[in-house]
Amino acid sequence: MKNTALTSTHIELGAKMVPFAGYNMPVSYDGVNIEHETVRKAVGVFDVSHMGEFLITGENALALIQKISSNDASKLTDGKAQYSCMPNNEGGIVDDLIIYRFNEEKYLLVVNASNIEKDWNWISQHNTMDATMRDLSDEYSLLAIQGPKAAEAMQSLTDVDLKEIKFYTFEVAPFGGAENVIISATGYTGSGGFEIYVKNDDAQRVWDRVFEAGADYGIKPVGLAARDTLRLEMGFCLYGNDIDDTTSPIEAGLGWITKFTKDFVNSEALKEQKENGPARKLIGFELNERGIPRQGYDIVDDNGKVIGNVTSGTMSPSLEKGIGMGYVPVELAKPGSRINIQIRKKTLPATVVKMPFYKG
Repeated sequence: MKNTALTSTHIELGAKMVPFAGYNMPVSYDGVNIEHETVRKAVGVFDVSHMGEFLITGENALALIQKISSNDASKLTDGKAQYSCMPNNEGGIVDDLIIYRFNEEKYLLVVNASNIEKDWNWISQHNTMDATMRDLSDEYSLLAIQGPKAAEAMQSLTDVDLKEIKFYTFEVAPFGGAENVIISATGYTGSGGFEIYVKNDDAQRVWDRVFEAGADYGIKPVGLAARDTLRLEMGFCLYGNDIDDTTSPIEAGLGWITKFTKDFVNSEALKEQKENGPARKLIGFELNERGIPRQGYDIVDDNGKVIGNVTSGTMSPSLEKGIGMGYVPVELAKPGSRINIQIRKKTLPATVVKMPFYKG
């Protein structure tokens, strides 16, 4: 099991540690509800250093990225980031990722921890144009500093005006005593904030400075459990749950990152699916009665027939009701549609709703 540069710090803070994607990671410190509320109302810090980072450079860097990704990376300008996915040849998704453009010959791809080796092999396999690839995953730490007070709390750590970094843009600047830090206005919580990429050698110093700077703003460390409840309230897909090798971006509601203005892996088949309409769709639902939907629970119709399954589910700390996502036949995907969730021996009614669940 791998450790991040901050594993010993989490243990000292009393975090509950769990194995996650081959890493020893903090799942909670004070409890999921407290940590969740901290991010929604103040500022919380996640160690997400398990994520993978690939540097793609050279005159054919963009050509490679365009081939393997569904979104149109040619629309990126320097200092901009883009959410995308990598389709496979069978109609599914290899992974979802964020693409950062530094200049026309330098890009950073940030991929999911559990898929680092798979993604590297997939991209390498399609690198027929000899773009230069470097796996930086073991060299960098990643802190997600999230919440409505993040910019104000962190401003003393950098000369960059944090409030001026727009959503899905980034700056490279000194931060918290470290040089050449990527300060990115991205995140997985829906409450604003930044993701900070630093070299492993700088991680502890930056972590300490972040908590000093945020002391008057109610800053807390936050674990992976709250990261999951926060992203689910926003209807953000989690790879391995809501999207995987068998789910298409069209089914998953990711048509907005699937651009048919270019050719990419399996683009013809996905274009056809978009034109004809998929047979099933990923939906969000709220339980109409008290209960907690969990991943893997059956979604059933009024006759008890299984029509899908829950891909993600939780008791929403913000809404105080059971919420979830899952795939259902397209005719039941419209907001307002009635479905049922099989929770052990009970069948609980639920309503399909438009995501995000949490409106802020």
